[in-house]
Amino acid sequence: MAAKKKGGGAAKGPAKTTGKKKKPSQKLHTLYDVSGDSFKRKKKTCAKCGSGVFLADHKDRLTCGKCGYMERK
Repeated sequence: MAAKKKGGGAAKGPAKTTGKKKKPSQKLHTLYDVSGDSFKRKKKTCAKCGSGVFLADHKDRLTCGKCGYMERK
């Protein structure tokens, strides 16, 4: 028995984009306080992920977008 060939059809073009817009990244002056040679982070960082991930500030909580860690205010 010979294996059947899968159905053909019209040639497909390039993949279409979904139309999602990229959010503008946060500027550094919103995340850090710079004074002279030192800087201080304005937002809290995630306890699980480490110092590179900031917590998002909501009305009643702080959350990590990477791992889902949450703190109540």
